[in-house]
Amino acid sequence: MPLPAKAFQRWLQGIAPDTTTADVCRISGIKRTTLAQQLVRGKVAETTVVSISRAFNINPVNALAAFDAFQELAGPVLPPTTCELVSQISTPDLLRAVLARAAVDPAGQPSAERPALSPAPHATSVKAWVEAIDDGELRHRVSVATGIAPQNYSAQLTANRLSPELAIATSQAAGVGPAGGLVASGLITEAEAGWPPGARQAALDTLPDGDLTTLAGERLQALGKALRRQEHDQEQTNKIWENLG
Repeated sequence: MPLPAKAFQRWLQGIAPDTTTADVCRISGIKRTTLAQQLVRGKVAETTVVSISRAFNINPVNALAAFDAFQELAGPVLPPTTCELVSQISTPDLLRAVLARAAVDPAGQPSAERPALSPAPHATSVKAWVEAIDDGELRHRVSVATGIAPQNYSAQLTANRLSPELAIATSQAAGVGPAGGLVASGLITEAEAGWPPGARQAALDTLPDGDLTTLAGERLQALGKALRRQEHDQEQTNKIWENLG
C-alpha cells in the first residue's frame, strides 16, 4: 500500500529538514521525476522511503514504522524462526549443502569445507517463506483479514512477489515477526530486519540430513513443475506464431 504523500513529507522534513528535494533525490539515487510523480499522485512507494532512509543512515524498518500502515514494525524485534531462516536459503545452496554433507575427505571423515550462502532473497523466497510459516489455514486468514482474493494472493506468491502490506498481514496471521516477509520480498535486508549475522547458516546447520534432503527434493520438484509450465507456455506461443504464418 503506497504511503500518503503528506505523511511522507512530514517524515522527510523530520529526517532532513534543511535538505532540498533535489538533494534528497541526488543522495538517495531516486529520479526527481519519479518522486515528483509520486507526490502528485499523493502516494509514495515504500521503496522510496527505504532508499531515502538508507541514504540518510536510518534503518528502513524504523523509517517504515513511522507510517500508520507499518506501525507493527515499531514493536520489539522478534527473531526469525528457524523455518523462516531456512526458507531464505536458495535451492542451489540447499543442494550444495546436501553434497557437502555427503562429501568425505581421504581419511573417510566428513568434509569440513562449507560453501558460503548466497544473499537473500532468492528466486522463490516469497513462496518458500509463506509455505514455511503456513499451518494450513494461513492463506485463508490473510484473505479474510485483507480482503484479497485467494487466487490473487497465490498469483503474487507464484510470481515471487508480495506487496509490503500483504507481507505484514501474512506475518501477523502467522504469528511471526513482522519483518520476515519484507526480507523475503527483497524490500529490506536481513541485517536491517535485525536478523543475527550467520543466522541462516546456523539454521541450516541444525537441519538433520533427512530433513535437508527432503527439503532440497521438494524445491527441485517445484522447480521442475515451474519449468514444465514455462516449456508448455512457450510451445503454445510458438504454435500461435506458426498459425499466424
